[in-house]
Amino acid sequence: MRQGLLSFGINWPVRQLVCQIFTILVENAQQVISLLRAGFKVMKSPKSRLLIFALGAILAFMATLEPSIGAQNATVSVQVNMARLLRISSPAETIIIGNPGIADVTIQDAKTLILTGRSYGTTNLIVLDGAGNPIVDTMIEVVQKQGGIVTVFQGSARTTLACAPECQPMIMLGDNTDYTNDVIRSSGLIAGAAN
Repeated sequence: MRQGLLSFGINWPVRQLVCQIFTILVENAQQVISLLRAGFKVMKSPKSRLLIFALGAILAFMATLEPSIGAQNATVSVQVNMARLLRISSPAETIIIGNPGIADVTIQDAKTLILTGRSYGTTNLIVLDGAGNPIVDTMIEVVQKQGGIVTVFQGSARTTLACAPECQPMIMLGDNTDYTNDVIRSSGLIAGAAN
């Protein structure tokens, strides 16, 4: 694995094809830009059609890629109270989290990790192989979910609601403890009734 580069887990022939298409686009950037500005109306020459096809192919291909972590010094973000799959290049044996109160990582299989955001903040993640060599050494950033969250302040007491489309109580770090306890108690009653 190359250090300092984000690995997309692409096998070598496919990666080589993507690089060749990208090279064609870069070498002919001026023509691609003029075609884009013309609204694709000037597609008479085979080279123009090839450039447009290459541009579409690379954009479509890149949109389907799921990045794997392998980059040194690259920050991986996850929302608080959410999980995210991480792919690694080699089988993991040991996981080290700088602050387990911020994030948790479990091994799903040899090359798949599950990252869960526990509380806001930044910590580091180190993954070692069976020989104790580092596979991953990266930063983990746990951020707040942005969409559909409403924060209500009643004096200094803060409460959080998830609104999509109707507002329901949810627990976020920093919420009023009485509110948090009421929400947990209510959730427990509902879970108990379901059993």
